[in-house]
Amino acid sequence: MAAGGWSERVLQLILKMNSLQREGCVPFCVCGRRVGWVAPSVAQLLSKHSDVFTFRGGAPGRLDLAENLKTPQERTAAVQETMRALRSHHVAPCLQEWRDELYDVKHLFGDVPLLSMERAATPLLGVPRYGVHVNGYLRKGDEIFMWLGRRSASKPSYPGMLDHLAAGGVAAGAGVWETLLKECTEEACIPPSLAATARSAGTVSYAYRQEEALYLECQFVFDLEVPENFQPLVGDGEVQEFYLWPLAKVKEAISTEEFKPNCALVVLDFLLRHGGINPDDERYYQTFVENLHAPL
Repeated sequence: MAAGGWSERVLQLILKMNSLQREGCVPFCVCGRRVGWVAPSVAQLLSKHSDVFTFRGGAPGRLDLAENLKTPQERTAAVQETMRALRSHHVAPCLQEWRDELYDVKHLFGDVPLLSMERAATPLLGVPRYGVHVNGYLRKGDEIFMWLGRRSASKPSYPGMLDHLAAGGVAAGAGVWETLLKECTEEACIPPSLAATARSAGTVSYAYRQEEALYLECQFVFDLEVPENFQPLVGDGEVQEFYLWPLAKVKEAISTEEFKPNCALVVLDFLLRHGGINPDDERYYQTFVENLHAPL
């Protein structure tokens, strides 16, 4: 991250995480509804798999899933087979992060899924990915402290970086609340009775590009106030250690390369909502708020 003051470093981060230019990208549609965005080079590549994808030319054109795939099951099987074939030929770096974990594909989060597809393949089609992030915090007098986790050094993505108390993607067929309870239990051994007190705090969304992969992500944010005697425990091994830091220290950390980038955005949202940043003192206050809620 470039040098400069805290505000400039965080501004650079948030603009990088929300830098996707949709102009020139090709809409990806299923049953006539746009469900993603595709880089033109990817649209041309997928058009060679004409039994699964149909590319309609023009500017910017349109990529459709083949109309002969009538059911979600047929669409899922066809897309999975195509993505496995592309992976075997090392077509896109994102496909090498294959996890055998399916995500649902839909126009809006609340819609019925049109198909499911491998998590690692979703950026190739610019399909929005949804997750849950839990801000675990406590109050001591007038001061707020936040629980953070350090990711395992063996994680395939962002190893050893600072993360939330609990977080995870919403897998195919799962709901937001189900995911929250699952991640709290598995990652930090949080009792279900305590996890159930988490309060919804809206969403944080962003969109960026890495080579031909388009990452459009929406995190459902929850605040979980915990008692002073609470102690998270390492569960499934995705986190190697937990820390309880004063909010001022957490605020400074999100401007460094030690913090997982999307978690830094969720913490920034927490700071904005809990008075850790105020509009009279922060030059980029409005820019921060606007760029935490990108349209997907």
